[in-house]
Amino acid sequence: MTPAHKAVCHVCHATFPPSKLRSWISVRPGVSELINAAHPGWEAGKSICRADLATYRGAYVETLLAKERGELSALDQQVIESLKSGELVSQNMLDDNASTATFGERMADKVATFGGSWTFIILFSATLLFWITVNIAGLMAQPFDPYPFILLNLVLSSLAALQAPIIMMSQRRQETKDRMRAENDYRVNLKAEIEIRQLHEKMDHQLAQQWDKLAELQQIQIELLEERLNDRG
Repeated sequence: MTPAHKAVCHVCHATFPPSKLRSWISVRPGVSELINAAHPGWEAGKSICRADLATYRGAYVETLLAKERGELSALDQQVIESLKSGELVSQNMLDDNASTATFGERMADKVATFGGSWTFIILFSATLLFWITVNIAGLMAQPFDPYPFILLNLVLSSLAALQAPIIMMSQRRQETKDRMRAENDYRVNLKAEIEIRQLHEKMDHQLAQQWDKLAELQQIQIELLEERLNDRG
């Protein structure tokens, strides 16, 4: 005998409070087929615990994805595991990137950000103008870089040689961020698509059950009316 106010899980045969169980009618048809295949006798009046239901939901989703997509990718497996465990698949990519970035990567991002700003353009233009003015206007008895500004060309070439790989490093890191965001969006969208599809199946299943009950009630009413007509006749 089961304890009062408790029911038995059809799969693990353990006793749970009703709030920890899902009835047969509330389980999606595709999931019910897997449960009945592994544990015959899964029918109206039976219940299953949440842990076992999550396991069969994951198996159902895995079968569904395998039919539509063929071999499952690592991202698909992550979504399936999240459905089994009930955990979220979305991640805060900003926090992850900030915590895993090295000192060099953070410096590259800052240099690239500063190099693409109006502050850098204005300061750089002002420095060039000052350099040229000092060496042309004769403000100094002996200009340190007279025309054609060989030293200035060397400084500009060195700056460009250092700035280019730093910007490329930052761009490569940005591409990694974009790829991680795309993978995160894919996991979230795939899980949402699966859950919406399962919700539609559940609603269709419940509507079918309601139609069957309504048809049965209508048949009973017809039989009662026929009996009353026969009694009057």
